[in-house]
Amino acid sequence: MTLNEFFAENPRAALAFSGGVDSTYLLYAGLQSGADIRPYYIKTAFNPDSELEAARQLCESLGVSLQVLELDVFAFPEVISNPCDRCYYCKRALFSALLERTAADGYPVLLDGTNASDDFDDRPGMRALQEFGVRSPLRECGLTKPKIRALSREVGLPTWNMPSKACLATRIPAGTKITKDALQRVAGAEEALSRIGFWDLRVRKLGEVARIQLPEEQLGRAMELRSAIIKELSPFFTEVVLDMIPRKKSE
Repeated sequence: MTLNEFFAENPRAALAFSGGVDSTYLLYAGLQSGADIRPYYIKTAFNPDSELEAARQLCESLGVSLQVLELDVFAFPEVISNPCDRCYYCKRALFSALLERTAADGYPVLLDGTNASDDFDDRPGMRALQEFGVRSPLRECGLTKPKIRALSREVGLPTWNMPSKACLATRIPAGTKITKDALQRVAGAEEALSRIGFWDLRVRKLGEVARIQLPEEQLGRAMELRSAIIKELSPFFTEVVLDMIPRKKSE
């Protein structure tokens, strides 16, 4: 099956939109096919504010309006207790709210950007999507992440080389309760590192310690900018360590 064939069979659909590589290409493909595809973004404390603004700008560039829902993830104890399968409970909360909204708006099908490279067995959140009947056209059509990046580049989408995203909750070790303060500190630290020229990074919160993970080609620069990094992160963490095991590049 191709995406055009998928949208021919599903001409009216809502899309859980993050503004990342996958959901952006899926939105583009749906619009190009002539489908009535409507993007929805769920704003939670797990997302930095900059992500919503970027998603909104992408939708504007594609000529479609982004619908925004806000959800208080702290209302779900099974999420903020942060078990190993937190993503499952989080996705259930998010997509339950999203399905209610999209159905009320008259959309019979809800899509997400899961692709053929995503490991179903390693991602508990996918189980929740399956239980809710969420469709994943990229996966169903056999489109891998490298292929989606290549297609995005061909059609001029600015997301083609965007690093993979992960919600801020992933920066907190499993079993450690998630708090607003912890999320804000991680977000602030990552934004600070971005301002001084680092990208595709993670800041893991280990108590009062920030553990910075960078791709291999950025490790040398991090050593050179050691003092600047410590200064920039000082409002958020009392200790800073650099993980010398390189972060794998986003696929």
